[in-house]
Amino acid sequence: MSATSPRSAAPALSRNVVIAGSVVVFHVAALWALQQGLIQRAIEIIVPVEMLSQIIEPPKPTPPPPPTPAPPVPVKQPVVKLKTPTLPPPPQPQAIADPTPAPNAPTGVTTPPAPLPPIEAPVAVTPAPPPPPPAPPKVELPSSDAAYLQNPTPTYPQISKRLNEQGKVLVRVLINASGVPERTEIKRSSGFERLDRAAVEYVMKCRYVAGKVNGVAQSMWYDAPVNYQLD
Repeated sequence: MSATSPRSAAPALSRNVVIAGSVVVFHVAALWALQQGLIQRAIEIIVPVEMLSQIIEPPKPTPPPPPTPAPPVPVKQPVVKLKTPTLPPPPQPQAIADPTPAPNAPTGVTTPPAPLPPIEAPVAVTPAPPPPPPAPPKVELPSSDAAYLQNPTPTYPQISKRLNEQGKVLVRVLINASGVPERTEIKRSSGFERLDRAAVEYVMKCRYVAGKVNGVAQSMWYDAPVNYQLD
């Protein structure tokens, strides 16, 4: 059987009618809602909520305020004081002498001025002569010639006599303020050592008159001659 049965064709027709009816009902309801303003109110309620959800964001943390800069230190400008120029005083009026005397002015005799005393010429002052230089100190050398000293005679060494040694010895001796010899030295030798030693021993045994400076006894060097001569 190639033809469609009446039972199968009825359900298909019924389904198409239902679908078409649903579409028509939906459009009719949409037109009625549009006329009543329901769709516009739904849009006004839904759209602002979405926009508010996009615009409103959580608040961001407030950044700390920048540090306050230090106030600038004022720089003192040097004060320059201007000197006020000093103006010269205005010229004073000068009195003009009137050569015509007053009618009641007394007349008198003019006395000539007294002569000035003569000017005396300055007297040259002669400078005083410089004081004379001080006198040199008076020096008295020591001596051994005083009789009260009772000095012995020099001893001639026997060996020097046998060997025919002779000569003059000059001994330099330091005499203290008491006239006592302190030390000696050979100033001029006789050429023989035995005679020089004998001369030093003799000089140290003697006593002397101390040397003086302006009458005051002082230690002083003295040249004592000792002569060794064979007869």
